Amino acid sequence: MSEADYFRNMKHDRNDPNPFLAIYLDQSIPFNEEAKAAYLKDCSSRSRQFLLPLLRPLARLLIILLQIYKIIVPKALTSSRLLHRVLHWGMKTFVSPSANYMILRHFYLGSEVLQFIRDNVPGVNITMNPLKPTNLEPVKDDLFLIHDLNLYNFVINLNKELRDNKLEVTKQDRLNFAAITASPLPIEPMPRRWTNFMDLTTAIECFTPVYQLFLTDNDFWRATNSLQLDETIGILASKIIGSNDRLALINNKHPMVPLTTLRAGFRLVLHGLATEQLHALLVELKHKQEQKPGSELPA
Repeated sequence: MSEADYFRNMKHDRNDPNPFLAIYLDQSIPFNEEAKAAYLKDCSSRSRQFLLPLLRPLARLLIILLQIYKIIVPKALTSSRLLHRVLHWGMKTFVSPSANYMILRHFYLGSEVLQFIRDNVPGVNITMNPLKPTNLEPVKDDLFLIHDLNLYNFVINLNKELRDNKLEVTKQDRLNFAAITASPLPIEPMPRRWTNFMDLTTAIECFTPVYQLFLTDNDFWRATNSLQLDETIGILASKIIGSNDRLALINNKHPMVPLTTLRAGFRLVLHGLATEQLHALLVELKHKQEQKPGSELPA
């Protein structure tokens, strides 16, 4: 039974309504149905309910201690290669199938959103580096770090092109949806051993200090500050589609006001949901454009 079937078959008790069923059935937020079901089922797990409140304070305390440690020995134990092998092992061993599925979707959808923006700003020529993992093996190849670098490089290169060529990001009457996958993503089944119990939010909270430990202080700060670019990407997309009505929940704070690293785990969850929401909106618009008479879209 799929996660979506789990909610479709759930009985509604008027005297004890399920909060996750209410959110799943609500369609005010654009979101892929299978991904939404996977995320909400993950949120309703015992790990999320009981383990997260115990581990989150410890993880945040560790972030503070590591920050002090990095001041004293800023480059000790730094190794992106080792970091990503630890992340791969942790995801393969402890993280739930739903959480791993959502993590891989994030890289895939993030690449498509950036490609969509590039394709709909006439006159710019930016070399892309798409990340489209279908299983956990690519995590070993600096996947998380490259994802952050891709985002910064895209924003920098796009704005250089706009400035150098005196261009603007404007509403496009006919959108190019070639980059947006409307069909299910080809993500392979995730590990389902008895140890794969940890929900997405708890896993991210636990992995954040690990991320901090194996990166330089500069790399970790850059990675956490990239979360605030959610607003930038949302604004670019809203200019292109000519509407921001359904992008209100893309909210990871003002890009020009860096936040501390203490709540990076929580903000990473918001970052993932923002990407899902924006991509789902683009899929929705793609379907509407395809349904217009005489509409022909790029392959």
